[in-house]
Amino acid sequence: MSFSGEVKEELVRFVPEARHCQIAELAAILEYTKAVKIDEKGARYIEIQEETPYVARKGFTLLKKTFNIESKMDNSVNLFQYAEGEIVQKVLQAVKYEEGSSCVDPLVIKSLCCKRAFIRGAFLSIGSMSNPEKGYHLEFVCENEQQAAQIQAALADFEIEGKVVQRKRYQVVYLKESEGIVELLNVMGAHQSLMSLENLRILKDMRNSINRKVNCEAANITKTVNAATKQIEDILYIKEHYGFHNLSDQLREIAEVRLDYPDATLKELGEYLNPKVGKSGVNHRLRKLGELGIDSVLIEGGGTLNEDALQSGKNR
Repeated sequence: MSFSGEVKEELVRFVPEARHCQIAELAAILEYTKAVKIDEKGARYIEIQEETPYVARKGFTLLKKTFNIESKMDNSVNLFQYAEGEIVQKVLQAVKYEEGSSCVDPLVIKSLCCKRAFIRGAFLSIGSMSNPEKGYHLEFVCENEQQAAQIQAALADFEIEGKVVQRKRYQVVYLKESEGIVELLNVMGAHQSLMSLENLRILKDMRNSINRKVNCEAANITKTVNAATKQIEDILYIKEHYGFHNLSDQLREIAEVRLDYPDATLKELGEYLNPKVGKSGVNHRLRKLGELGIDSVLIEGGGTLNEDALQSGKNR
């Protein structure tokens, strides 16, 4: 089962205690599934049939609990149908159904608790959610701007910012921030799904943090290795063309230690010196050796250092 299916499965089992909230959720389901139909004789009846069973099951449960309707549901085709005229009229009056309108009557969802139920019914009917392991995305696919505006306004009452985009002939209200999706699951009453999402968020954040740390450490190791390799190349060049005996005691000591411990860090190199030297001191001496080893202080053809460089190396 998809994560979206798990959320809807949980919402199907969640039935509000207050009758007015049951009516608000039922109103959303009847409106967004176009469940109110007219037969060949002009009589209205209720029929809910969707690709997935969630909406039909919830509509069946709400009608049975709210209006004491005894009916059957065909689970083989996810179909719920009820056609008893007087009861249907009673249901439509309760949800304030209006022919030709594409929105739920504002009076039905006036209170905050009823707005929760309305959003729950809307999500069951026209909502979906992506797998949070791949990305965060939750949406309501509305038929027109009026439906989208009503859902967007209901979300805003819970300080959830839903954005609207047109997709073909539909208006889609969507959330892409994990915080907003978590809050929406809480509003709808999908607390188990909320906890599952939070656990996935924690694991995802941990993986990202570990990856960043590993990448950072790998970059630092590469930088350290490259720097050590360059230092050793400079020192070997100086040893061959200049000689350690021409270096000052401090530069000669750090040069010999670097050759003896090619994999050591600056801090470790400082521990091998006598007296011990900090990282900045070690870095300073190695940088001076690097300056002696670069082409700017070497005579191109002769392979020896000029007089200024010789004197500088002895004084350092």
